[in-house]
Amino acid sequence: MNDDDDPQDRKVLSGFVKWFDPAKGYGFVVAESGGPDILLHANVLRNFGQGSVADRAGISIVVQETPRGYQAIEVLSISAPEPDDEPLHSFQEDFDLDSAGPLVPARVKWFDKSKGFGFANVFGDAEDVFIHVEVLRRSGLADLQPGEAIGMRTVMGDRGRMALLVTAWDAASDPSFSEEA
Repeated sequence: MNDDDDPQDRKVLSGFVKWFDPAKGYGFVVAESGGPDILLHANVLRNFGQGSVADRAGISIVVQETPRGYQAIEVLSISAPEPDDEPLHSFQEDFDLDSAGPLVPARVKWFDKSKGFGFANVFGDAEDVFIHVEVLRRSGLADLQPGEAIGMRTVMGDRGRMALLVTAWDAASDPSFSEEA
């Protein structure tokens, strides 16, 4: 932004992510109040501490009108998409966040969105932690990059440790962060 930007041209809107493609570096938001789609650039999302966001995730943003339409200039909050009526995958067994351990720092080893899963390592521990794409979606994320720092809450499953919640580490290390959000 530059000094010529008029703060009155900015407004806070809530809505949901129509789609976001980390490879393209952008996506679009639909405002609750209606109107044209709002551009969400990857840099704005990164300034919030996330590299991706799940389709249909709730989002609160500051927008500014430009000659090409509205675009997000700041992300204020992101909430996980509403759950589908589809049954959860068997990997989740009967776990819920109450059974998960505390939020721990981790680094993504690899994640393949097309396969629907990947692995991360908790700092100081060589054990792989399984991350399913459904957990990312429920956490409000769409993808992870190798080497990305994240926060996770995990449980021990039949086949090893698995994530039940994944957050951007910047958001998780914020003292005001709440897993209930």
